[in-house]
Amino acid sequence: MSEYVFKLPDLGEGTVESEIGEWFIKVGDDVKEEDVVGTMMTDKAAVELSSPISGKVIKLAGEPGDVVPVGAALVVFETDAVGAAHGRDQEPVEPAPPVGAAHGRDNGAEAPEPDRAHGALLQDAARRGRVMTSPAIRHAAKQAGVDLHAVPGTGPGGRVTRKDFEAYMAGAPVGAAHGREEVSTGRAHGALLRDRPDTKEIKVIGLRRIIAERMSQATQEIPHFTYVEEIDITELEALRKHLNGKKDDPSQRLTLLPFLGLALIRALREFPQCNSTYDKERNVLVQHGPVHLGVATQTNDGLKVPVVRDADTRTLDGLAAEIRRVSEAARDNSITRGELSGSTTTITSLGKLGGIVSTPVINQPEVGIIGVNRAVERPMVVNGQVDVRLMMNLSSSFDHRFVDGYDAAAMIQRIREMLEHPALIFLPG
Repeated sequence: MSEYVFKLPDLGEGTVESEIGEWFIKVGDDVKEEDVVGTMMTDKAAVELSSPISGKVIKLAGEPGDVVPVGAALVVFETDAVGAAHGRDQEPVEPAPPVGAAHGRDNGAEAPEPDRAHGALLQDAARRGRVMTSPAIRHAAKQAGVDLHAVPGTGPGGRVTRKDFEAYMAGAPVGAAHGREEVSTGRAHGALLRDRPDTKEIKVIGLRRIIAERMSQATQEIPHFTYVEEIDITELEALRKHLNGKKDDPSQRLTLLPFLGLALIRALREFPQCNSTYDKERNVLVQHGPVHLGVATQTNDGLKVPVVRDADTRTLDGLAAEIRRVSEAARDNSITRGELSGSTTTITSLGKLGGIVSTPVINQPEVGIIGVNRAVERPMVVNGQVDVRLMMNLSSSFDHRFVDGYDAAAMIQRIREMLEHPALIFLPG
């Protein structure tokens, strides 16, 4: 019998580490070659990994939510093969990184006994005077004004675990952390809440973690300018119903999204600065010719933004069909990573739940997003007469660093004109 180490492969797109999404195996399972062992989360999607060998699982890198660097041990198998399997040399088992080490997560469990390499890291950290702990605890200590050197660590090599930190905070005198009296009070209150039988803790992992990080980054880095415009879509709705009446297949019927998509595409020809992405590393605004339309889609896993490539080259029915295809693929997880990246502008809609007004968050690195609100019938004054009209608001957000308020308002007004007089959407020029 021998051991085979299955290392995390390079998942592409410059990935240097990946988060464990879900395990389909456990220690003790017999796995056959090509069996799917689990999923790893990238910035775009969940990637299934297959076993490169048949054998018995004797070690896993960690739990869902833990981050594993590319090239690190992911699964260790016991196999009947002698020496190399399929020409792959055996390598010694290396422990996975401490829980949460890459993205500030710590589940409070103590790390396994380190091997020599990990012990060297601990000794090196000690020589540099840096306390071994997770980024999450380091951040919490900074917020609380606590010197981690004062916290007794019970983990391997003196590593400060979450239990160590919480025990220290519970025993710290009120106001000891730079006069922050709320720290110990807050900890005590949190402990009381956690002890309630109807309270549960949900680990923020996978797509939800990625969404949280991106939303935080977008709101922190982008000065959002939100503009809301009221639109009379009575004529547009009449056209939509007329066209749908000619379609035998209910699945091919049109929603409002492809009409809005075409209107947005035409408006972007007049306001090309809104069809741009910001390259932060090079400090360059990239103005795009083609329109790659992102369609924010709610799925069971969270919000995804599949992309309709070259939306500006598509007909109404062609755009509607591609929106349906990528949205359905996002919901059933059949979508590819390439179809979840590269958008130049985004439309988001909550459909009947759209409310009156929203403040959509820009999908970085784009500079604008259009939000669709609920359509409702309201009495309006038309040519001096009160008439019932179907009204809908568009709530748009723009990156005020690169899109001036006047240009943003002018573009939405142009979209409004086309939606209120839908023939304009299809006229040439």
